[in-house]
Amino acid sequence: MLAIVIPYYKIRFFEATLLSLALQTDKRFKVYIGNDASEDYPTVLLEKYQNQINFEYKYYDTNLGYVSLTQQWERCLSQVQGEEWVLLLGDDDVLDANCVASFYENLDKILKNEIHVVRFATVVIDQNDLPLSGLYKHPELELSTDFLMRKFRGGTRSSLSEFIFKTSVLKEVGFKNFPLAWCSDILAVLEVSNFGLIYTINEAVVSFRWSGDNITSRNDNLVLKNEGSFAFYHYLIKEKSAFFNENEITTLQNQLEKTFLDNKKSLRFWRLFTILYFSHFYIKSYFLFICKTMKMVIKKLYIKA
Repeated sequence: MLAIVIPYYKIRFFEATLLSLALQTDKRFKVYIGNDASEDYPTVLLEKYQNQINFEYKYYDTNLGYVSLTQQWERCLSQVQGEEWVLLLGDDDVLDANCVASFYENLDKILKNEIHVVRFATVVIDQNDLPLSGLYKHPELELSTDFLMRKFRGGTRSSLSEFIFKTSVLKEVGFKNFPLAWCSDILAVLEVSNFGLIYTINEAVVSFRWSGDNITSRNDNLVLKNEGSFAFYHYLIKEKSAFFNENEITTLQNQLEKTFLDNKKSLRFWRLFTILYFSHFYIKSYFLFICKTMKMVIKKLYIKA
C-alpha cells in the first residue's frame, strides 16, 4: 500500500492539496500529516475532509523544521505504519486525480525492474493554479545519474513531491541534513535508487507550486541555498565518485567550483575544497581553477581601474 506523508506548516494552499487527495480515483493510500508546531492550525480543513481521506494527523510541539527540515521530514516519515511505498508531499503541491491509480497500474513493472524510486511527470503552477512551465516528462527508465546530469544541463526540474520511494530503503538511507534541505531530495533519489534506475509514470502529473512562500521560490535564502549546493556536490565527489564516469566527475567539479565562486569569501569552503581536490588527486584541476579565479579577479580590478 502507498503512504502519502505531508510535513505540514502553512495553510495557505493546504486545501488544494487535500482536495487533490480526496479526488484520487484509487483510494488505496493512507495520509500521514505531521504539523511542525505551526500556528496555522488545519483542524477545520481536516474535519471537512475526514470522510473523504484516510489520514492520521499529529501535532508536534517543537518546530523542528526551523532547525533542520530534513529531520522534520524524517519525523513525519516515522509516522508511516507498514506501507511499502511512500510519497512526501508538500503542503502546497497537488496530485492529478489519477496519480495513485497510475502507480498501481505500473506496480508490476516497477517490481519486475526492482525499482526503489518512482516519479511522476510535473508542471510548475502559480498561486492561482495556472501553469508557469510546460509539462516535464522523463524516460520510462532512467539512471538517476543520467537524470542528475540532465538537470545540470537545464533539461528537467525536480522536487520532493513527485517521487515515490520504497519505504524501507528510504528509512535506511534517510535524508542528508543540508542547509534548508537544499539538494537533500535529489541526493535521496540517487541514494535510494543506489545510483540506479528511476521508473517514470508520465501519464500522471504532480503540480509543484511556485508561490513565493516556499523555500524554492524565495530569494531571501540564497546564502543557505549556496551552502546546501556546495555540501551536495562536495559529498558526491568525496563519497560517491565511484558511481560517476570521468565526464560526470568533471561536471560535478564544475558545479562545485561554480558554487564555490558564489561564496569564495568562505574560509570553510576554501578549506574543504582544497582538501577534497588534493585528497582525490585532482591537482591539475585545482591549479587550473586557481588560475582561472585569479584571471577573473585581475579582470575585475582592471575594469574598476
